[in-house]
Amino acid sequence: MEISRRGLVLGSLSLAIPTRLEALDAAEAGEIEALTAQIIPSDDGPGAREAGVVYFIDRALATFEAGQREAYRKGMEEIQQTRRKMFPNSASIAKLTAGEQMDLLRASEKTEFFELLRKHTVWGFVGSPAYGGNRGKVGWTHIGFDDSMKFAPPFGYYDAEARGMKKL
Repeated sequence: MEISRRGLVLGSLSLAIPTRLEALDAAEAGEIEALTAQIIPSDDGPGAREAGVVYFIDRALATFEAGQREAYRKGMEEIQQTRRKMFPNSASIAKLTAGEQMDLLRASEKTEFFELLRKHTVWGFVGSPAYGGNRGKVGWTHIGFDDSMKFAPPFGYYDAEARGMKKL
């Protein structure tokens, strides 16, 4: 079977996007995804869920943020305890309504874990897609970031001086 250049490129791109979890199990990922979807909701465009932020968090916990695994374990344990107190008939965070999930986050927003989760959510939303999040570059589109690398000088006053142009 002959592979075209297009097939090769598309195939290599699919390898860069994580499709399996490394540090989290499916249940943990579902709970974390529900929380991140409230931090960056999908109300006025793609949010954390569409950007695949949970895959960024998973990859981070498996690699460069592996030291935060215990913080996630403890933090999620605390959030689950808060959920059980606030919503005694609930089975999981993911099964709460959006309003209940927000109430749960508000009750947890002064914790160290919430700060860590929020930081990772933002990183996963606007970071490089190579790290598992920002799928389809939706975060970059949302903030107006152009990653085309097709910029032309002058970039600033220092380029004008280098090219012998007058300083403004």
